[in-house]
Amino acid sequence: MINSQDIEFFSVIADSPSLAAAARKLNVTPPSVTQRLQGLERKMSVTLVDRNLRTTKLTQEGKKLAREGREILLALEALQNDLLSNQSMIEGRLNVLAPLGFGTTHIAPLIARFQNQYPNLIIDLTLTDKPSWSHPIKPDAMIYIGRLKDSSLRCIHLVENKRFLLASPGYLASAPPLKTPEDLHHHSCIALKENDEDVTMWKFNLPSKQTISIRIEPKLSCNVGQVAKQWALDGYGIIQRSEWDVRKEIDAGLLAPVLTDYQLPKANIVALVSAEKSKRSRKLSLFLDYLSTHLPESW
Repeated sequence: MINSQDIEFFSVIADSPSLAAAARKLNVTPPSVTQRLQGLERKMSVTLVDRNLRTTKLTQEGKKLAREGREILLALEALQNDLLSNQSMIEGRLNVLAPLGFGTTHIAPLIARFQNQYPNLIIDLTLTDKPSWSHPIKPDAMIYIGRLKDSSLRCIHLVENKRFLLASPGYLASAPPLKTPEDLHHHSCIALKENDEDVTMWKFNLPSKQTISIRIEPKLSCNVGQVAKQWALDGYGIIQRSEWDVRKEIDAGLLAPVLTDYQLPKANIVALVSAEKSKRSRKLSLFLDYLSTHLPESW
């Protein structure tokens, strides 16, 4: 009969692009991973991984073991944590994926304080300009900002977040008139490349609920929000940016919103998870509650 260690081992294989990659995660040699996998297959009398390919491809039996095995591990962990009378004894590993800018500024400090509250918990935070659920390190929770694509993931709302078009007063003083979205064709625009979005298509919502789409031709573009914002602060053009990142500059008069009669689609900050609420581990539920409580209600 297989045990929880067998399931944990196979979960690493299932989340790795190859057996060699799984060996690196487990800090063992590739032959030892192959040998242990063969032993697990003999124990179960089924083939779990197709060996004919260079990459890891699970058989139908392998997919079933990976999928249902994770649920078993979560259930065991939840049972263990429920039996602990002291909440500080919550333990295990929590993988969190977050956008580079927002994750650095807001998520990272909260994670450190949350881990300090539960010292037996190990938290791995991965920051990227393109957070995706298909990331090599399978997340327990992914922090996401922007338009959500079709997904079977569960979405937990954390903070409302507006988007603005902004430019420095210095740029606007010498720039052409800017009264309608079509006027952007006569301006220097700065594009921020994130979330695999079409960053040169800027959309505006009208009070009539109609949408206007303008294709910009950016003079400058970057995948790091801080760089794009600094270009705008230095007077090189107009940016589209989230309120969480520019509220201080707006209040200080360093950046001025433009086209304020036209609203940009909101980019609310959410947490994406795979499990419905009743099946989430206690550590994940506590973490999501912590974020909801400690992130600002407004910017």
